[in-house]
Amino acid sequence: MAYPPPNTISGHLAAHNVGRPPLPSPGLPMSDQKAKVVLKEAVDAVVNSFAKHTQGYGRVNVVEALQEFWQMKSARGADLRNGSLVVYESVPSSSPPYICFVTLPGGSCFATFQNCTTKAEARRSAAKIALMNSVFNEHPSRKITMDFIRSALNDAKKTFQGSPEDEKNPSTSLGAFRFMLESNVNKSMLEFQELMTVFQLLHWNGSLKAMRERDCSRQEVVAHYSHRALDDDMRSQMALDWISREQESPGIISHELQQADGEMEGARLAGRELRFPKEKKDILMLACSQLGPM
Repeated sequence: MAYPPPNTISGHLAAHNVGRPPLPSPGLPMSDQKAKVVLKEAVDAVVNSFAKHTQGYGRVNVVEALQEFWQMKSARGADLRNGSLVVYESVPSSSPPYICFVTLPGGSCFATFQNCTTKAEARRSAAKIALMNSVFNEHPSRKITMDFIRSALNDAKKTFQGSPEDEKNPSTSLGAFRFMLESNVNKSMLEFQELMTVFQLLHWNGSLKAMRERDCSRQEVVAHYSHRALDDDMRSQMALDWISREQESPGIISHELQQADGEMEGARLAGRELRFPKEKKDILMLACSQLGPM
């Protein structure tokens, strides 16, 4: 009996704009160029609105504004286990376009979504998309409520032709999905996405399959990892798993790195949350550093 595939669960969440920027929904598909223009307009609108309500009119220092936003959340009692510091990481490059990643205190990650000719501009671009998502995430519509859970479960039942009995049975994928959602009532979509990233990584790494083979129940797995942060110990263990796979199937890490790079680039340009592919790449690069030249 399989565990709920986290990538499939994430698909249900994506249908509700989890981890995605709040863009309008046009009747016809937009071209890539049009989508980029709309994304930039949405980001600028949210950033300027936030600045107007917190700093007054004038030029916005978006990097400072993002840090102030999370410091305000911390001061108001938000549960930030790792503190309120926003972390930036520039991709090494000697020439443009430059790219910068930004990781929020909860773990969500965004990146430069524009074509930037300076490293400072790349940092500002990453801060803009992160600030927009941070602000938008505070809206009541972004909270996991019982109404949202009912809607998500109905969507899942239609997709997989599940029955009401499946929904109530914790041993089914649908039942596990419901258990995870109900365990996170009143949390924001971004907080839930951060939790889902852990399960996506466990699924990608084969850890969920190994737990199933050891007869661990779904409730046990969900309960354990719902309260465990993604840390260096977990990354190191996954890196060891990929070292073993590379020794058995040479080239597998290179293949996975190419896939992770493609996922990151697509998410970056679309302004989407991208911690999952970034964590995959970091774990794979850690494995490569221990393997030596490949």
